[in-house]
Amino acid sequence: MNTLLLINWLAFIAITGYGIYLFAKVIATRVSYIKLGQKSEFDRAFKERFRRIGKIVFGQSKLLKDKKSGTIHVMMFYGFLLVQFGAIDMFVKGLAPGSHLPFGLFYPGFTFFQELVTLMILVAVVWAFYRRYIEKLVRLKRGFKAGLVLLFIGTLMLSVLLGNGMAIVWHGEGLTWTEPVASLIASLFSWLPETGAAVLFYVFWWIHTITILAFLVYVPQSKHAHLIAAPINVFLSKRVPGKLKPINFDIGEEEDEDEISFGVGKVEDFEQHQMIDFYACVECGRCTDVCPASGTGKMLSPMDIMIKTRDHLTKKGAAVTGKSAWVPEYAFSKTEGNLAAAGAGEAAAGVESVSLIGDVITQEELEGCTTCRACEEACPVMNEHVGTIIDMRRYLVMTEGKMDQDAQRAVMNIERQGNPWGLSKKDRVKWRDQDEDAYIPTVKELKKEDKDFEYLFWVSSMGSFDNRSQKIALAFAKLMNQAGISFAILGNKEQNSGDTARRIGNEFLFQEIAEKNIKEFEKHDVKKIVTIDPHAYNIFKNEYPDFGFEAEVYHHTQLLYDLVMNGQLKPQREINQKLTYHDSCYLGRYNGVYDPPREILKSIPGLELVEMDRSRENGMCCGAGGGLMWTEDTTGNRINVARTEQAMETESTMISSACPFCLTMLSDGTKAKEVEEDISTMDVAEILALSVLTEDEQKTA
Repeated sequence: MNTLLLINWLAFIAITGYGIYLFAKVIATRVSYIKLGQKSEFDRAFKERFRRIGKIVFGQSKLLKDKKSGTIHVMMFYGFLLVQFGAIDMFVKGLAPGSHLPFGLFYPGFTFFQELVTLMILVAVVWAFYRRYIEKLVRLKRGFKAGLVLLFIGTLMLSVLLGNGMAIVWHGEGLTWTEPVASLIASLFSWLPETGAAVLFYVFWWIHTITILAFLVYVPQSKHAHLIAAPINVFLSKRVPGKLKPINFDIGEEEDEDEISFGVGKVEDFEQHQMIDFYACVECGRCTDVCPASGTGKMLSPMDIMIKTRDHLTKKGAAVTGKSAWVPEYAFSKTEGNLAAAGAGEAAAGVESVSLIGDVITQEELEGCTTCRACEEACPVMNEHVGTIIDMRRYLVMTEGKMDQDAQRAVMNIERQGNPWGLSKKDRVKWRDQDEDAYIPTVKELKKEDKDFEYLFWVSSMGSFDNRSQKIALAFAKLMNQAGISFAILGNKEQNSGDTARRIGNEFLFQEIAEKNIKEFEKHDVKKIVTIDPHAYNIFKNEYPDFGFEAEVYHHTQLLYDLVMNGQLKPQREINQKLTYHDSCYLGRYNGVYDPPREILKSIPGLELVEMDRSRENGMCCGAGGGLMWTEDTTGNRINVARTEQAMETESTMISSACPFCLTMLSDGTKAKEVEEDISTMDVAEILALSVLTEDEQKTA
C-alpha cells in the first residue's frame, strides 16, 4: 500500500468514525429528552403493528394520497435505499483502486441499475425543488433549511456520477452501456491525464463521503429525524384511532395539593410515545392543509402544534439533562438550545420560566380543534395530534379552570341536567309524544310487561331534546318497528354519553357520567346498544371498555344496512333526488364506517348519489366535534358554511348525513347560504323511511 493510499485510509477511518460518533451522540441526546416523559403502556399486537409498517412505511400508502408529492417521496425513499449499494461500491473504489463490489458477471447489470436509480433520484430532487420553490405549495415551508436535504441528496448523486466518470478515465476503461452517464462524463474529460483524473476522482469521492457523513449527523437534529422516528412512530401508534387515555384521579395522602395537576401542563407530562410524534413530524403541512379550523382562518395549525412542542421539548431537554441539543457544538455555538453557549443552570432557569400552555401553545389554538382527526388521517407518519391537544385541554380545564364560556355553560348543563341545553331531565322521554302510533317502550315499561329487549336504543341528548333530531329518532324507531326489532330506551334515566365533556377537557365529569351509565346498563343487562349519535357510538364502543363495560355497539346505519340487505326493510317508493352524503368524523375516520350509509342510499329507487371532492376518509368536518357544537364560531369563516359550500358544488338537491350534530350544522349552513328552500338536509334514516314506510306510517302527531 503506497503512502497516499494509507493516508486516505486513515483519514477515511478517522472522519467516518467521528461522523458515526456524532450521529450516535445526537440519537442518545434525543432519547434522553424523550425519557423525560411519562412511561407509556404498550400492547403487544405485533402482527398488526408490523402489517402497519409494511403498508405505511414500505407501501407509502399515506404519502401517495397526494399523488405528486407521494411519487417524489417514493422515488427518493426507495432510490435512497437502493443507491446505498452504489455508495458502498464507490467507497471500495476509493479505498482499493481498481476494485469494486464482488458481483462477478452481475456487476455490469448492477452498475447500469445504479445509474438508473441515481438519475431517478436526481429527477425527484429537481421535482421536489420545483414543488417547494417554484410552484410554492402553501403547505410547504421555504428557506435554506427546508431545502438543505435536497442539496445533500443532489450532491451525493452528482458526486457518484462524476466520480465514476473520472474512474473510467483514470483506469483507462472503455466507454460502456452499463454506465451511460459516467461514460458520457468520461468522454467529455477524456483529454485529462491519468493523474489528473485520479485527483478529480478523489475530490468527488471525498465530497461524496463527507456529504454522507454530514447528512448522517444532520438528519436526527432536523425535521428529517422522521427518517428514524417515523417507522418507530408508526409501529407504536394507537390501535384504536383517536382513543383517549383515562386519567387516574386517585390521589395519595402524601401528594402535595399545590403540586397536583391533571392533564398536560408541562412538556414532560406527555407520554414518551407522544414525544416520538414530535420528532417524527415531517413538517409537510398535510395535517394543516386538511384541518377545518386552519382552512377557515382559525389560529390552529396541527403542524405548528407538533413543531412548537418539539422545539420546546428540545430546549427543555437540553436544559434539564445538560446535554446539548446540537452537535458538533462548536458549529452551533449561537444556536438556541445549545448548552455550549450557556451554563446548564442558567439554561434550565430560562426554560422553566416558559409555560407550555400560554407561551408555547395558546389557549385559542387548543380550543379551535374539532377533534375530527383529519390531520391524523393525512399524516404520513401516524402522528396523533388530537390526543396531544386534548391532553393540554384537560390541563386548561381541570387544573387552570380555563374554558370557553359557551363550552363551560354546556358542561355545567350536562352536569346538572344531563344535556347541554340545561333542559329538565324529566322531559327527556317526551319526544315520543310526537307520534303515539310508534312503539318506543322504556326498559321500565317492558319490565312491567315482563318482556325483554334485544337492543338498547340510545337516543342521545340530540335525539331527545333537539326538535330537528327528534325526527331522526322517530324515523329510526319506526323503521325498527317495521322490521320487527325488539328494542327499548332508558327514557328519563338516559343521561349524556359524556363525549362532549371528555373532548372539551373535563375528564372528571366524563368519568362520573360513564360510571353512572355503566351502572344503568348493567342493571338492565344491556348486551347490544344502537344509537343515532356517532359520538356516543364511538365512546361506548371504544372508550367505555376502559371502565369495565363492553357490549355490541351499533350505529343506526349499520343496523339499517343489515335490515335492508336481508330484506326486513324494503325500499319501494321512488325518491327522485340528486343527493350527496356527508361523512361524520366519529363514524368515518374514528370507526371506518363509510359503506353502510351509502349502500342504504343506493338501495333507494330514484336516488342519485354523488360524492363531494372531500369524502370518506378525506371528508371535511362539519365543525361540531370536540364540543364546538355548543360554542360560537366567530373567527374567520364558519366551518359548517365551508362544508355546505362543498356540498353545493355537487349541484345536489339533498344533503344527507348520519349524525344529528352534522345535520344541524349542515342545515344551518344551507340557511346561511339562503338555499334551504332548494336543498333539503336529511338523515339516512329519514330518507329510508320515506321509501319504506307508507304515507300514513310517516305521519307524526
